Amino acid sequence: MEACENYQKQSWRNRCRICASDGVQELRFPVRHRDGTFSLPIREIEVDYSTPWVEKTERSIETAYRSSPFFEYYRDPLFAILDAHPDTLWELDMRIIRFFMDKIGLRTEILPTEQFAAEHVDMHPKRPNTILRDLGLARPYYQVFAERNGFIPGLSVMDLLFCEGPASLDFIL
Repeated sequence: MEACENYQKQSWRNRCRICASDGVQELRFPVRHRDGTFSLPIREIEVDYSTPWVEKTERSIETAYRSSPFFEYYRDPLFAILDAHPDTLWELDMRIIRFFMDKIGLRTEILPTEQFAAEHVDMHPKRPNTILRDLGLARPYYQVFAERNGFIPGLSVMDLLFCEGPASLDFIL
């Protein structure tokens, strides 16, 4: 995992996509901006808790997924991560990534880079994400609002876990 890149505005590092009743919704984790924010390594970017974004985010997740089959099993431990208010974006991201990996059953070790390695840089939300489709691995799964919105690819792994629970691993391997 790239741990030495400089913070990039509007990257997947502080946002994700979920599906609510009215379609795709982006959730964002605000960061504290200070002089030189965009030249700071990702590990030094602080999460900004001066607004009630945690409560709004939890409410959005609850509204979107409370009727999903597995939401009640994963809600409390996920919300505990947000409620703990990790200081840095790196720490928050790593806790969330490890949570989803554990719950899905991915037994892969995350190794942070020791120096910047451009080949590890994340995809950007404004760039098309066709990896699964290009590899012939894209396949739909149950989604809460599929009858209203159709199947929506490219959502957070949260959508997969809340909708498919322990079977999530079957959709990503």
